[in-house]
Amino acid sequence: MKIVIDPGHAGRNVDPGAVNPVSGLQEADVALIVSRLVATQLLEAGHEVKMTRTEWEQAETDDLEYRTSLANDWGADVFVSIHCNSVANPAAKGYEIWTSPGETQGDELATCIYEQIAMEFPDRAGRADYSDGDPDKESRFYVLVHTDAPACLVELAFISNDEEAALLADAKWQGLYAQAIARGIEDYVNRRGGAK
Repeated sequence: MKIVIDPGHAGRNVDPGAVNPVSGLQEADVALIVSRLVATQLLEAGHEVKMTRTEWEQAETDDLEYRTSLANDWGADVFVSIHCNSVANPAAKGYEIWTSPGETQGDELATCIYEQIAMEFPDRAGRADYSDGDPDKESRFYVLVHTDAPACLVELAFISNDEEAALLADAKWQGLYAQAIARGIEDYVNRRGGAK
């Protein structure tokens, strides 16, 4: 399978994404670290993998069309975007997975990843919306609606929550999270019989 991993934001000074106000931890850095680990897992499993951002700071990736075009031009089979959540309420916590509105193969991809995260971290809160029968939330995020491949966006945890920010900065936790995402992608691939 041809899999695109999309580390959210362009990095550092260009677009760090959300930043923890206490530690200064940047969403873009966490997204890149976890994405690299996911990509390594998938490469070792025999997949072809491309990342939309490979550097700590990569200005061209601030253009979301750059990211979707990379996936579409390559003929990607799967697209997974990785982010950290942030809100004004510092108590907010948990993980979420987003897909585009309506029923798509992205829903199945999101469910596979959600289930693996839930198994890996039974003590963490899964922020799900089961109103349509599956756990993903839906929004018209640019990278989801403009990518041809089944796509989802993973919000790892709340970087605005000091407890979760400490986990997001922890190398062991990052590794476990990456393994869960990679397993979820593998589950999806296996369910689809390895075909597009």
